[in-house]
Amino acid sequence: MTQHVLVLGGGVIGLSCAFELRRRGFGVTLLEQGRCGGQASGAAAGMLAPYSENVEEPDAFFRLCLRSLNLYPDWQLAVKEASGLDFEYSATGSLYVMYHDADVQAMESRRLWQDGHGAKSELLDAAELRRLEPHIAPEAIGALRYPGESHVYAPDYVKALEEACRRTGVVIRDGLGPVDILRWQDGAEVRSPASGETYRGDILLVANGAWAGLMEEAFGMAIPVYPIRGQICAYETPEMPVRHMVFCSQGYVVGKRNGTLVCGASEDVAGFETTVTRRGIARLESWNGKLFPFLGGMRPFHEWAGLRPATHDGFPLLGRLRRSDSLLFAAGHYRNGILLSPVTAHVVADLLEGRDSSGPELAPFEPERFGVRA
Repeated sequence: MTQHVLVLGGGVIGLSCAFELRRRGFGVTLLEQGRCGGQASGAAAGMLAPYSENVEEPDAFFRLCLRSLNLYPDWQLAVKEASGLDFEYSATGSLYVMYHDADVQAMESRRLWQDGHGAKSELLDAAELRRLEPHIAPEAIGALRYPGESHVYAPDYVKALEEACRRTGVVIRDGLGPVDILRWQDGAEVRSPASGETYRGDILLVANGAWAGLMEEAFGMAIPVYPIRGQICAYETPEMPVRHMVFCSQGYVVGKRNGTLVCGASEDVAGFETTVTRRGIARLESWNGKLFPFLGGMRPFHEWAGLRPATHDGFPLLGRLRRSDSLLFAAGHYRNGILLSPVTAHVVADLLEGRDSSGPELAPFEPERFGVRA
């Protein structure tokens, strides 16, 4: 008999899991309190950059990110084919810019371990950097180049995922408002007080991002997932003056095919508030002109914010509960939801199919690691 999965959350993680589960023959109903892709997913810059954004050591999180990057070429084609929609997937590579001689030694140390994990990085001097990025600030003395990193245009990617889910037979119920968990230890039952409807299944997958942290009482466990407001701005640059994803210690700048240059991200703790603030955008403006001087005289044409689901230890909650075969978590991906979407979907589907999904590698992401109530 076909198992039916209730997926709680319609962000990039919930949509990706729903799509992969449906591809493998599961019945899937996705429940979203607002609109699909309405928070961190649609607001993301869409960078697929595990080397640039994980700079300290090859820990379990880095390995999960790298595994997901390697899935992306086939994954994005599958989403496009299933949805009938196109979205930008650009293998531009990335540059991590250096300003001081002391940065060179740090970059060399990073190369030592990252190249052992397939980075194929290249340390560029100032002349080589300016050949690749002619508009870079004159103060930059070089960069570490990662040719294998890429990015997607997140709003279109999330729309394609939603359409792929619908076309493959995922039942999507959005606009539900907060839901009540009626049953999760032996099967799954979820009720929407706003609609009065009750949804039943064999499995419940919690993939509702920052809102997972509000469900501690329902599941009798600590779920330290908190919303971090990330503010981003974009500039109109039809001549595409930036060719790569460009990182520095303060943030990133990435050009999109639609002629926009995205700059991010300014973060703060503001609960579930998604209002854009002048202070937040000013933080971005304070440094991006030092990276690309032409930005110093420009004003963003678009400013937005999304809620990033952060955990205490920086690792997502991913896997089954020890107390129930009916409940799985895929939440708390913080800034890496877009990058981690294919690997999370594969891990969840593998677990439900009883396949080996690298059990020891998943141990650091165990959902009950923060404690269970007696």
